[in-house]
Amino acid sequence: MRAVRGRLAPSPTGPLHLGNAWAFLWAWIAARVEDGGVTLRMEDIDPARSRREWEEAALFDLRWLGLDWDAGPVRQSGRNALYEAACERLDGEGMLYPCYCTRRELRELAGAPHGPEGIPGGVGDAGAAYPGTCRRLTPEERAAREAEGRRPAWRLACPISGPEGETAFEDMIAGPQRMTLADCGGDFALRRSDGVWAYQLAVAVDDMDMGMTQIVRGEDILCSTPRQMLLYDLLSGMFGGRRPVVFAHLPLLHDEKGERLAKRHGSMGIAALRAAGVSSGRLIGMLAAKAGLAAEGESLPPPALLERVRRAGGTRALWAALRAAGRRGPLSISPEDISGLGAFRR
Repeated sequence: MRAVRGRLAPSPTGPLHLGNAWAFLWAWIAARVEDGGVTLRMEDIDPARSRREWEEAALFDLRWLGLDWDAGPVRQSGRNALYEAACERLDGEGMLYPCYCTRRELRELAGAPHGPEGIPGGVGDAGAAYPGTCRRLTPEERAAREAEGRRPAWRLACPISGPEGETAFEDMIAGPQRMTLADCGGDFALRRSDGVWAYQLAVAVDDMDMGMTQIVRGEDILCSTPRQMLLYDLLSGMFGGRRPVVFAHLPLLHDEKGERLAKRHGSMGIAALRAAGVSSGRLIGMLAAKAGLAAEGESLPPPALLERVRRAGGTRALWAALRAAGRRGPLSISPEDISGLGAFRR
């Protein structure tokens, strides 16, 4: 039986915020409560947006929160050879094709039909469904686009019908899932036209290579799972058959207006809260209270929360609590929540 391993995977493109802390806390708890390992991976695949100072800030924030790791930090920016090998394998099997669609043309697809209502947010992080425009190009049509100076992205030719195009899996929080790859955006990019590796390829390859068994992340990227599971099927032979087996997509935190917490919420940043006098124990306690695992106002460092979850029944109790939290309605962080932490009183 494989040892449990989870991961913390920040993107160093801005300051960490409460939404990040929420996701990283439960990913850490889920691995540690099973006596598993935790890998820290810096998802700095986009050089135009990633900055080393944000990486250093993320490391400081994670340590301040009390979330440790036993492998890493591993930087995606240093793993180009592995991603290249994965693409070469797929290309050798005739699974890739060049896509010459411009950004404007892709934006125009935003009005295209999305997935069924059963998929949260239509196609979620997939964006508009790609209709396979360049999949059907003749060699002459490809040559004409090259002559126009268009640099291609590279897309994976996904099965779009039949049982091969459908994915079913059990999500520990969101419950049973059944989606088609067409619902999740159709043929997806593995490499952008500027040469940057796409999220789906880098994450799937890394999770297999690093021996991840658990994937705990926000429900906004639930629709990534069928695409990544397809990549597991196609590439797991490169990694001895290793692939994640547990998926848990967390309900998201929102602000008082109902908007998902993001890096633009400066007052919700970990560094800003720390500078305002908030203790890490109070912050962790507030997040645990949102999941029904702590009392309002309780200060609770991660090791104490871990022991509480362990006594309650381990991951089974954790998933049940997070499912119940999601059913109670949108999880919001209000100004009163923040002031209740002791912030902004100095």
